[in-house]
Parts: sequence; structure tokens; C-alpha cells
Amino acid sequence: MRRVAVVTGANRGLGFAISEALATLGLHVVLTGRDERAVVDAANKLLAAGLDVSAHQLDITDPASVARAIADIGFEHGKMDVLVNNAAVAIDRARPAHSADMEIVAATMNANLLGAWRCCIAAIPQMRQGGYGRIVNVTSHMSLLSTMKTGSAAYRISKTALNALTCVLADEVAGDNILVNAASPGLIATRLAYGKAEHAPAEVVDTFTWLATLPDDGPRGQLFHERRPLPW
Repeated sequence: MRRVAVVTGANRGLGFAISEALATLGLHVVLTGRDERAVVDAANKLLAAGLDVSAHQLDITDPASVARAIADIGFEHGKMDVLVNNAAVAIDRARPAHSADMEIVAATMNANLLGAWRCCIAAIPQMRQGGYGRIVNVTSHMSLLSTMKTGSAAYRISKTALNALTCVLADEVAGDNILVNAASPGLIATRLAYGKAEHAPAEVVDTFTWLATLPDDGPRGQLFHERRPLPW
């Protein structure tokens, strides 16, 4: 039976590229996003290319929206095998921690950490029921403690926290054939880009599709870039 993957923030950029790549590999991909019209339009582009996809509205900052969307997807397809937590915000450009706007910090944490966390909470019971799951959290090189520095503090800390969540969840579900990992795309040309982009989204999807389709003995609780582990 065809695997079912859910990608958040899939109407453009990296999320759209990951969705296209997973569908090309033969998965049914549910593109999700806050703007229903935008995510339906994105799915229609892939449907026109002959790919097996669908669309569903999902706002990661709204607990009710997350619960409803994941339940709907599970009911419609009978299962949920893969979750790619891609949706995120980057709204504190260059802002240092000592002068942070705490409303911006809260909004950043709500999307980048709690949004992914909500999706995991909703998805894991379905994955456990099916005896299979792959969760891929999209993080950033800016999250690495080994190279941590000033600027964009809310974004950096939110993604570092997402890395920690990856480790915790990976350990919790280790006996359920659910593999949880994170990956950084590096500098890519999207609306969230910090600094000069080095690649287009379609050029960096390999690591994400690899983690989304790992064999049962694959890695868990690790952070990757270009299929190589990154120092936390």
C-alpha cells in the first residue's frame, strides 16, 4: 500500500519541493498550509504533472486546526506514515537577545517549535497504530550550539529547541518503528533565507526524502545536512 506523507508549509519554497520529490518517489503527499487556496493551487500544479497528491488546510499555530487536519487525513487515507515539519517563520531578522521583542519571540516559538510539536503529537498515535512512521523536522545551521552567535535570537533558539525535541521524541518512540530526525537545507532561496542563498529548494530535497523513507534500521534522533551528520 502506498505510503501517505504530510508536509507542512507546502504551498511554496522548500515544502513544495519536498512534496514534489516525495510524490515522484511514489508516496501520496498531502500538501498542507495555513492558506487553503494557496495550498490547493500548489497541489493542482503537481496533479497536473501526474503526481499523486492532495491538499488540506493546516495552521500549525492553531491547535484545533492541527488536530482536525491530522484526524481528517488519517480518516481519508486510513493511515499516516510520514510527517515533514517544514512550516516556520523568521520574523526577528538580526535582532539580538538582549533587546528582543518578546511578542516576536513568542510567535516564533509558537510556530517553529510548538507548531512542529503539535503536529507530532497528532501524528504519532496514527503512526504507532500502523507500526511505521518517519518524522523529519526542518531545522537550520543557525541552530547549532557549536557555532551559535548573536543575531536573530528568537529564530536560532526556536530551531535549537526543535533539535532537542527531535532527540526527545526519537527516544520515546524508538520501539515503535518511528524514526525521528532533523535536517538543515543550508542557505536556500526562500522567503525565510538568512544571507545569500546558495541553492534553489529543489536542489536540497535529497536529504529530506532520504529521511522520510528510511529503512527500519535507519538513524534516529540525529541532525543531517546533505546526508551527513551535523554537530549539534
